[in-house]
Amino acid sequence: MADQTYRKPPEALRSDARENRERILAAAREAYALHGIDVPMAAIARRAKVGVATLYRRFPTRAALVTEAFSEQLAHCAAVLDEGLEDPDPWRGFCSVVEKVCMMQAAERGFTEAFLSQFPDHVGFAEERSRAEEGLALLIRRAKDCGRLRQDFDVHDITLLILANCGAATGAGEDGPAASRRLVGYLLQSFRAEAAAPLPPPAPLGLDRLPA
Repeated sequence: MADQTYRKPPEALRSDARENRERILAAAREAYALHGIDVPMAAIARRAKVGVATLYRRFPTRAALVTEAFSEQLAHCAAVLDEGLEDPDPWRGFCSVVEKVCMMQAAERGFTEAFLSQFPDHVGFAEERSRAEEGLALLIRRAKDCGRLRQDFDVHDITLLILANCGAATGAGEDGPAASRRLVGYLLQSFRAEAAAPLPPPAPLGLDRLPA
C-alpha cells in the first residue's frame, strides 16, 4: 500500500534519508503554520531543500504528510483527553483539557486546521476527531452532573472556543500564547455554573494591534 512508505520507522532509514525526512516534516510544520495546510507540496520541498520526488517518495499524498507532521500533537491531544477523563474532579478535568488543547493550538497554529480538515484518502485525523468528540461529550456530561458546568453548554461550543482561540492566538502575533491564556480564562469563567474566579494576567495588547 502506498501509505506504508511514509510509515517506515525513522530508525530503519539511512542517515541521509532520515535527515531528509526530518527536514521535510519541519518544513511542513513551518509552512502550515504560516500558510495553512493547502500549501503546495512543491513549496514544502523547496523549503526543506529536497527534490519533489524525494518528498513524494516519503509522503505520497498531502494527507500523509499532514498526518505525519502533526503525529506528535495528535498523540498529545489523545493523552490530554485521557488525563481529563481520569481526573476524579470532573470540572478540573474539563478545564485542564480546554486549557492544554488551546495552549497547544496557540503554539502549533497549523494543527487546528489539520485536525478539523476532512481528508478523503486518509483516516488518521477522522478517527482521532471522532474519539475526541466522544471523550469531550463525556467530560461535558460529567462536569454538568457535578453542578460546575452550566447546563446549556453544548459540545459544539468546544469548536466555537477553538475557533475563537485560533483568532486570538493568530491576531496577537508573538503575544499569541498570552492572549490565548487570557481568552480561555474568560471563557472558562463564562462556562461556570457558580461565581467567577481570578483570571490569568492580561496580554500586553493595545488597540493599535488590531488588524485593519
